Parts: sequence; C-alpha cells; structure tokens
Amino acid sequence: MKFQIASPSHYFTDLRLPWSRHLNDWPEENFVEVARGIHRNVVKFISHKDQVYALKELSTPIAQKEYRLLRELQELGLPVVEPVGLVTNRDENVSDSQYLPISKPRTVDLHNRGLLITNYMVGALPYRNIVQQGISPEQMHQMLDALAELLVRLHLSGFYWGDCSFSNALFKRDAGLMAAYLVDAETGELLDELTDRRREYDLELAHTNIAGDLMDIEASVGLPGQLDPVDLADSLLDRYNNLWAELTRFEIFNPEDQFLIEKRIGRLNDLGFDVEEMEITTVDDGKQVRMVPRVVEHWHHKRRLASLTGFQVQENQARRLLNSLNQYRITLSEQEGRDVPLPVAAYRWIADIFSPSVENIPAQLKGGLDDAEIFHEILEHRWYLSEAQHADVGMAFASKSYVDTILRLREK
Repeated sequence: MKFQIASPSHYFTDLRLPWSRHLNDWPEENFVEVARGIHRNVVKFISHKDQVYALKELSTPIAQKEYRLLRELQELGLPVVEPVGLVTNRDENVSDSQYLPISKPRTVDLHNRGLLITNYMVGALPYRNIVQQGISPEQMHQMLDALAELLVRLHLSGFYWGDCSFSNALFKRDAGLMAAYLVDAETGELLDELTDRRREYDLELAHTNIAGDLMDIEASVGLPGQLDPVDLADSLLDRYNNLWAELTRFEIFNPEDQFLIEKRIGRLNDLGFDVEEMEITTVDDGKQVRMVPRVVEHWHHKRRLASLTGFQVQENQARRLLNSLNQYRITLSEQEGRDVPLPVAAYRWIADIFSPSVENIPAQLKGGLDDAEIFHEILEHRWYLSEAQHADVGMAFASKSYVDTILRLREK
C-alpha cells in the first residue's frame, strides 16, 4: 500500500482504517455525516484529529490525475478543494486481521483502485443544500456570478474543466456574496494555453449541465421566485462572456491619452485580477496605441490583504477588510497629523479595530462563519445602526449590538 501526502499539516496514515477495502465495504462507524452533494463516484467522509476529510473511490489512473491537477491548480492560487493525499496499491502486503472488524466481505478487486483524500471545506456547501435551506432570487444570481467567475479564472490559467456544473462546485459566503470552488477535476486538463474552441466547448457543457442541475432542483424543491432553469443557464453564459471580454479585450488609445491605460488596469484590479504584463504596440503609423492586457488569475485584494495582515480570506471579504483598513488609516493620519504608512496602519487596525470586534463573539453563536465574514456583518450592522441614529455608532457598540440582536436571534 502506498500513501502520498501533499501537506505535513494533514499528515495521517491511520492503519486502523481498512484502506485495502472498497469504501462501500468500510464499517459505517468510520464515517461522519456532513453536508454533501451528489457524486458520480463513491465519496465518504471521515474525521481525524478534529479535521474532516473526503475520501473518493476512483480507478488508480484517474485518482492520480485528479490528485496532480488539484495540486497544480492549488499552486496557481485557484479556488479548489485542498488535496491532502492519495492511497494506491491498496491490495499489496495487507492482512485483513490488522483492521477494525469488517461487516461485509470484500466485493471489489482493488488492484487498480485509488483513494483520493481532500480536506473538507468548513462553511462551503453544495448548491442543493443552499437552495433547500431557502434562498432569494438575488442569492441564486450570486451563485451564478460565482460559478462564472470560477470558470473564467480556470480558463485564464489554461484549465479545461470538461464537466463544469453546480454539482461539481462548492459555494461559500463571501462578504454577502458567494465564492465558488472547484471540487471535481477528474475530467480536466491543464494546458499551456486554452484554445477558443476548447473554451467554447467547455461553455457548452457547462450550459447543458447547469440547466440540468437547475431542472432537477426545480422538480424537487423549486427555485426561488419561480426562476426558469434554462434562463438561468443562459445568464451564466452572459456573465461569463461579459467578464471574459473585460479581462481579455484590447483597446486603442491616442498617445496623449495613455492615462486611460492606468484606468483600465484599475478596472481589472477592481474585478480582483492583476495585470501580469501588457502588450503595447503602435498602430495607424504611430498615431494610436493598442493595448492588450495579460491578466493573471491571482486574487488582487486577497493577496494584498494577506501581505499586510497575514489574513487568508475570500476575495470580497478581503476587499471589504481593506476598505475598513484604508478608512482607519485616513482617520489615524488625521489624528496624528502625518501620513501613517500602510503597514503601520495595518498592524494597528488589527489591534484596535478587527480583533476587538470579533474576539468576544461567543463560539457557539458563530454558526460556522469565519472571523472575516463576521467582521463584514458587523460592518453592515454598524452602517444600518448609524443610518438610523444619523451618527456613527462605532465598532464597539455595533459589535455588541450584532451579538445581541442578530446572532442570538439566529440561534433561536
């Protein structure tokens, strides 16, 4: 039996578990129940040292391919589930006597079967769970925005998904919006460059899959606001195409208007993308300048916040936290009569604003929300309170009120 472990932080090779058995033959007491979607392969969840992991039963070549792709996509900074490990050669040098009692006989030859292990994303949910819990039409559209952005980011990186669907993604709250994560990569390919033909075919598959996903959920629990599944699938293509055009189109400027190049870069940064390089050429005998941006997939605000604070959060959360940080820096500079450097302001913002706002939130009231999402909700609550009182109520008051009037009501 061979274990490959991607990260020392998730190191485990618990030999008490029946690795040489097909997942369907493991005792049920080995598994834990968590929110889960529909999978074409057998997927089970186990708990180890306060962490939850997903185990997926695959043929060895496919398991190896998906493990490799997830690691490569993670290294590119893309939003994917975290690959933890891979178990192969599961029928070699193994004696059943060393395992916990097995309630079923071995039914599958595991000579060519692998187990892919990924980290369970706390707070991320399959689309079915989100819809079944009850969402608004606006939130449904936010999920489509998130999936369209995920697909754009993957395509910019040269990744052909081959099976984009709601079922193959997870969704996580991100400062009142949604962020999407790739779950299944077994049909994908990471290429040096994705041709337009491959990209368009991926979009066609996505449209078909998503329309089917939404028809299925409409038939079982219904869609919010009686939204039409096909219209929603059509709108995903519109969202994708609009974002792709903004990120890849070229523009022609007059030479004296090159400040417009900086404006274009600013728009791209606002969308959460960095410009790695630009191709600038003269046209019309030097009378005009043609600009083609080379956009990279790394998240601009997320990376910026991490460099200043060390926080690892979602993109929209990072944008909201950076806004709070910048406002605090302005106030601090006015109070001290000097321009406070941003790294200094960031250090003091954590101590004076962020930490006091979230550290006293009772753990049992968080409901799976991380500190960045809670801070965003406190900011929203502060805004509403300040509007009602026609004066800024401050973070301390807003934080206490948020616990008393929002979180405690949710608990009930």
